[in-house]
Amino acid sequence: MSQTSVEAALPSPRAARRAFDRATGFDAAAFVHDEVRRRLFERLALVRIEPVLAIDLGAATARGAIELAERYPRARVLALDSSLGMLRAAAPRTAGSVGRICGDAHRLPLPAESVDLVFANLVLPWCMPPTVFAEAARVLRPGGLLMFATFGPDTLAELRRAWAAVDDRIHVHACFDMHDLGDLALAAGLAEPVLDVDRIEVTYPDLAALVRDLRGCGAVNVAGGRRRSLTGARRWRAFEARLLSGAFGGRLVTTIEVVFGHAWAAAPRTQSAGPPSEVGIAVNRIKRRFPR
Repeated sequence: MSQTSVEAALPSPRAARRAFDRATGFDAAAFVHDEVRRRLFERLALVRIEPVLAIDLGAATARGAIELAERYPRARVLALDSSLGMLRAAAPRTAGSVGRICGDAHRLPLPAESVDLVFANLVLPWCMPPTVFAEAARVLRPGGLLMFATFGPDTLAELRRAWAAVDDRIHVHACFDMHDLGDLALAAGLAEPVLDVDRIEVTYPDLAALVRDLRGCGAVNVAGGRRRSLTGARRWRAFEARLLSGAFGGRLVTTIEVVFGHAWAAAPRTQSAGPPSEVGIAVNRIKRRFPR
């Protein structure tokens, strides 16, 4: 795959925001988000931190923000999302306990060194991780913590293989693997990144149920170079036939690869410190995985 084609498979933040604005059935379909958030909180419990200000980044309907407020009752908690639709849906459950901010994860509307904890559950698949990591490094106080979970390149591999047998168009957008994410965190100025990978299997009775859940939680194809026209009935039937040929017992099994990680805000550099190190990620190392 050429560098140009890989860049075309990266997500469009504007398209992602529109998709989440339309995801009115998010809470009912977001059981993967709920499970990943539960596992992310398990990892957070192993870290000693007492935040004064905590941010739920890409908060959606603010379930994570509410749990942060319960876990850290002395902290101020803000639910931050670029989708006004998501924040409106969060309003009834956040009144009085959690603040809401509409903002872009690539340009956080927060002062430098003002945040103690950035909690980012499944926002990175819809963003550019290098920029989000750099913004987290900017807003975190020295000793502050970024906790994140994102999709790895094997997520929904079954759909990827089925589409690859039909045509060579972009039906998925790019994901970063665990090793690249660690390098990107260091390059952004974060310190001591620790990452691990889990896998979740989700079973569906048919393709319609899978598509309904993906659309319900906003997980549609937002690649910058995606096809803008309709897929077409013939190609869709070919994709469905290929996908169902691998079904087990008439049911579809889909794989979700989840990368969990945390990194700390680096201590302030002294004047005697040497030049910062740089880590480059070749764009052709990025893999296409998350489907339409």
